[in-house]
Amino acid sequence: MRHNKKFNHLSRKKGHRDALLANMTISLIMHKRINTTLAKAKALRIYAEPIINRAKKDEQANRRLVFSYLQNKEAVKELFGVIADKIAARPGGYTRILKTGRRLGDNAETCFIELVDFNEAMLEAKGEKKATRTRRSRSKKAAPAAEAPAQEAPATEE
Repeated sequence: MRHNKKFNHLSRKKGHRDALLANMTISLIMHKRINTTLAKAKALRIYAEPIINRAKKDEQANRRLVFSYLQNKEAVKELFGVIADKIAARPGGYTRILKTGRRLGDNAETCFIELVDFNEAMLEAKGEKKATRTRRSRSKKAAPAAEAPAQEAPATEE
């Protein structure tokens, strides 16, 4: 039965699972994007987002609490420095999971997990808007309007 099983145990004991998630969180903070399996990424999101949320308020108590989970000074500096500046206005949802297919050896579903505010390609695509397209055919009124400026241009040259 699955009573009170609120998170994925990842087929590991508690100490091993905590070490795995802490190391993956450190890698995510330092590299901004990591490649892993989908199950580990979903477990990492649950583990890392409260830690990242602590970085919004730069206090000694928060730094000590985050350090107790991560045990890495460089990751804590990066989290409370660079990352905290970018996530200050975001109310939550600091990570994004992008599925990449299946692994050859064991057919496990793989994905990228990344910090949302650090993917420049997606931020640029979000900034520029695509031309809106319609699924219906163009009306007859729109076509002559496009031709009208072309007819006026030769008239002004005279």
